[in-house]
Amino acid sequence: MNISNQTKEVEDILVDDIINSGEQAELVVLNDDYNTFEWVIECFMDLLKHTSEQAEQSAYIIHTKGRASVKLGVFEVLKPYREALVDRGLNAIIEHEKVNR
Repeated sequence: MNISNQTKEVEDILVDDIINSGEQAELVVLNDDYNTFEWVIECFMDLLKHTSEQAEQSAYIIHTKGRASVKLGVFEVLKPYREALVDRGLNAIIEHEKVNR
């Protein structure tokens, strides 16, 4: 098994854990060198129903920190948002929410 298959297998296991647990997850958008600020902001406003201020702040955080959590919820709710963002060319993932203990 090559590294790519191993990574995919681990991702599938993690996704199954999130789906089956019903626990909070976060929709995270990662920085790239292709999409403009304007496009990212438009996508957040159209798809996530962010205000222009929220969308601009998220886009800036993604640009400076490399990633930002843009929506919280259970996996089943976040999955269509992730797919819609990816369809528009953004790099979006769903991660289990980090809980401070």
